[in-house]
Amino acid sequence: MSQLRATKPGLLVCAAVCVCVFLYLRNPTPEEAEEEPTYPAVVECGFYPDELCSALLEGKGAALQIARFCKNPHGSQILAHLRTSGNCSRISQELRFITRPLSAEEGNFSLAYIITIHNELAMFAQLLRAIYVPQNVYCIHVDEKAPKKYKTAVQTLVNCFENIFISSKRVRVAHTGFSRLQADINCMKDLVRSKFQWNYVINLRGQDFPIKTNKEIIHYIRSKWNDKNITPGVVQPPNVKSQTSESHPESTPEGNIYISPNKRFKHEPPHNLTIYFGSADYVLTRKFVEFVLTDARAKDMLRWSKDIQSPERHYWVTLNRLRDAPGATPDAGWEGGVRAEKWRHEEGRVHDGCKGRYVHENCVYGLGDLPWITRSPSLFASTFDSTDPLVVTCLERWHRLRVLRQAEAPVEPHWRFPQDSHFSRRPSG
Repeated sequence: MSQLRATKPGLLVCAAVCVCVFLYLRNPTPEEAEEEPTYPAVVECGFYPDELCSALLEGKGAALQIARFCKNPHGSQILAHLRTSGNCSRISQELRFITRPLSAEEGNFSLAYIITIHNELAMFAQLLRAIYVPQNVYCIHVDEKAPKKYKTAVQTLVNCFENIFISSKRVRVAHTGFSRLQADINCMKDLVRSKFQWNYVINLRGQDFPIKTNKEIIHYIRSKWNDKNITPGVVQPPNVKSQTSESHPESTPEGNIYISPNKRFKHEPPHNLTIYFGSADYVLTRKFVEFVLTDARAKDMLRWSKDIQSPERHYWVTLNRLRDAPGATPDAGWEGGVRAEKWRHEEGRVHDGCKGRYVHENCVYGLGDLPWITRSPSLFASTFDSTDPLVVTCLERWHRLRVLRQAEAPVEPHWRFPQDSHFSRRPSG
């Protein structure tokens, strides 16, 4: 990627601010620490130097103050590549995708990913390149209601990689409805029919980001869940029973997209199944996926789930508790958290509060959440958006450094992120 070009006055202002920042970060006096510093407004600061991201990841308050004055042009550069370049070699190189397995172990253990997206194109590209390795396979479900330009840009990116494809059937996805579950099922059918072999499938959304490397994810699966499915959850608690005992229409901001039956109360679950409640996140073996797509109980459970609230929080965990299901964990509870999330009701008990903002009771991360995220034992973190793009930018740089440090294969120069800033030029490393 080329360094952002800015006007000369903008460069001078940015350089002055950045120099002051790092003097302040490295040598704050007691007087400086007590007073709120005043800095000029900065339009764009180009690539953020590693010192700033490191300070943010360490939770230094001064870095939080400074970061507010810089806008990150990184996302606009990604969008420019996707919208203007039809050259796949150029896209792969300039977007810094890793193009070879980084170890023999990883090359022999393939993961499949299902990623559901509807907006935030630049952030989707950052997520994809963070988890991309050529031995894995990726099914992308693009929401039917996404704008045409968005779909075209995603298709441009996907066309450059043999092991990435868009789901053959797409739906309009609602926040807490059956369509979320259907999107995953559609991708699973495509993955099973594809020519690619894979060991496990993991579902992600465009607002997620990895906090473990591909190698670390494989180690976690093999060491704690070898040939087992990860579907955290418990027998349905009384306070959520109405989600499955009553019919619920599926709705979106545009209006209802699924009309529930006239009956208010539902029939009992098929096959006398005990309904569980848990996470919508999972890590599933290929054999379990094939079971879900063919077993009569799974098919009947899917039909029964069409008008319940948040069926994705009941479906996977219920089927994985069947003792004869491949890779079942009938006695598991909430073990195996896949995503690090901050829920409002857990503030002060599980986490230290949301430094960004709560949306649907879930934290959309801010810069102050970075230290907590990187210390989490989970595989991924959620939720991110483009409100403060530096959050994902710093997390992405931190993650890529871990990936390359663990590599057992030669590292290509274009896999490294540039370290240029407006006030210093150093060789990439």
